[in-house]
Amino acid sequence: MATIEVEVEINAPVDKVWGIVSDIDNEPKFWKGTKEVKNISKDGNIINREITIAFRDQKCLQEVRLQPKERIEAKFTKGIIDGEKIISLIPKEEKTILRTAWDIKLTGIMGMFTGMIKKHIKSGTEQAMQSIKEEIER
Repeated sequence: MATIEVEVEINAPVDKVWGIVSDIDNEPKFWKGTKEVKNISKDGNIINREITIAFRDQKCLQEVRLQPKERIEAKFTKGIIDGEKIISLIPKEEKTILRTAWDIKLTGIMGMFTGMIKKHIKSGTEQAMQSIKEEIER
């Protein structure tokens, strides 16, 4: 498994940060590795969806759990990626620490490339977090 953690401090309260990051339909705007999002079903704070990732336009299924103003858990349930991405919001006075933690691997024969894509995912995550920070602090 590849474990990746990236965090950024945002000069805004949790409510404002949550307003941006919880709009998960907008994910491709910030996360360049996500090309397209298609919601399949929604039951309260649980959304099942299909995402198209930039890696060879592969489609993956995800179950996303929203825990308002605390975290977003995106569990990969089918496709080339196995594992999860968790986005956490940590209040710090008038600011917010936004943390993204990945625990993933590529499935099947592609598993041998997990280490190679780790750098790519970390870089994409750093870029996404910076874009979110800039959007919120504007």
